[in-house]
Parts: sequence; structure tokens; C-alpha cells
Amino acid sequence: MTIRIADRWFERKAVDEEITLLWEPMVDPLLRCNIWHVRGRDRDLLVDTGLGICSLREAARDLLQKNVIAFATHSHMDHMGGMHEFNIRIGHPKEQHAMMDPVVFGSMSARDYDPSFMQYMADIGYPLKEELVTAYPYEGYDPSSYTVQPAAPTWLVEEGDVVDLGNRAFEVLHLPGHSPGSIGLWEKSTGILFSGDAVYDGPLLDGLEDSSIADYLQTMERLKSLPVRVVHAGHDPSFGRRRLREIAESYLQSRSG
Repeated sequence: MTIRIADRWFERKAVDEEITLLWEPMVDPLLRCNIWHVRGRDRDLLVDTGLGICSLREAARDLLQKNVIAFATHSHMDHMGGMHEFNIRIGHPKEQHAMMDPVVFGSMSARDYDPSFMQYMADIGYPLKEELVTAYPYEGYDPSSYTVQPAAPTWLVEEGDVVDLGNRAFEVLHLPGHSPGSIGLWEKSTGILFSGDAVYDGPLLDGLEDSSIADYLQTMERLKSLPVRVVHAGHDPSFGRRRLREIAESYLQSRSG
């Protein structure tokens, strides 16, 4: 089978004057992370960095003209693949080891995934295709060669810490469940939540090796009462408070008892 070479690896869309969404359109939805760029007065913020197949810094050179804080909502490969390109890297202490020594579930070829993982993905609603990219970044690309470069956090944050951009300040929320150190960013003044994979509008993954349903239940209880205006999640489209409550309540009903 011949796979085409992509003209460019990243697409982008301006959400407003200060927030831009970037994503990797040639990547299977399971691994297609939302990358959020927030323009600040004194410094910029990147929430997650994609798979690292191609250089995010190079692709978004025009956006990344200030000091950039790269914020890892968690250490899974689809969110931290490009973290090594940035000098300031935020993570939670419970994700520190995995950022320093990344765990790669598999490559861009489904042949390289454990059969039990493949079955779990299919059961939850993410059946994996033979190849997880619909185009290659360059001639001779080997989808089985995928790896993640270590990116030790330079700034460890806990619940309640603040990421200050000068004119905008985001509070760190610890939202475990999907992973032990999953974190989000909450801007109370605008009602914006960057949630990573703690919540998104799709099948939630709570059966991974580092997941905890008990933690996820507590996180959902917390999120359903958060007065959000909009959730910019780690995957899938953004949504508002009503949908957040629906997702949280549905999860609680399905996993409680």
C-alpha cells in the first residue's frame, strides 16, 4: 500500500485572539492530541505538544516568538512527544519519572501494540487501524520507528500552583484517574479549563496500566460542579458546562457501585 507524503504535518485554528488550537490531522483520532497555544503578555503557554513525529517548534515558529512554557497535562506519548523542544517544561511529580523515561505504548503501526491493548481499545470504541497515520511526514518514514525523547520537567507543579503569563493566570488542578499525575489549568476569570485527558467528549480511558477508576470518580465529582464556560480538552471538540456535567454524570453512573 502506498501512503502519500504530507504537505504539512500540523493544522491550526484560531479560537480567539489569544488561543490557537493545533493538531496532527494525519494521525488516528486515538492519538490525535489537541495542542493549545495561549498568547500571554510576558510569556506564552503550550498545553501539550503532540506526538513529536515532526517538530512542533518549527511548524509553529510564528506563534512561538516569546518565552514558551510547555505544560504537560500528563506523560502519555500523544501529549508529550514534542516537550523536549522547549526549555521550560511543567509536569506533575507523579508524572516526572515517565517524562524522564517515556513509556511508549506502541508505534504508528498497530502491529506493534500488545493484543490485549488492541482489544481494550476496540471494546471502548477506538478500534485501531493497521497504520495509525494516513500520511507519512517524509519519504522513507518507518511507522514502527516511533519513539519519544525524554523531557524531564523543569518545573514540578501541585494542586493550586499558578502559571502566570503576565496578563493571564491559570490555576493548576490535579485531576487524577486517566493517569496518576493528570493536571489541568483553570482560569476562573474566563471560565476556561484546559483539561487534558481528565475529561473530553469521547470514550474515556480508565483501563490503562496507570489509570485508577477510584481516582477518576473523585475527579468527575469535582469537575461536574466546576463553573466552567468552556472546556478545551486533550482530544475532540471543546464543549461547555452543560456537556461537562453530562459527561461527568454519565461516567459516575457507569462506574459507581
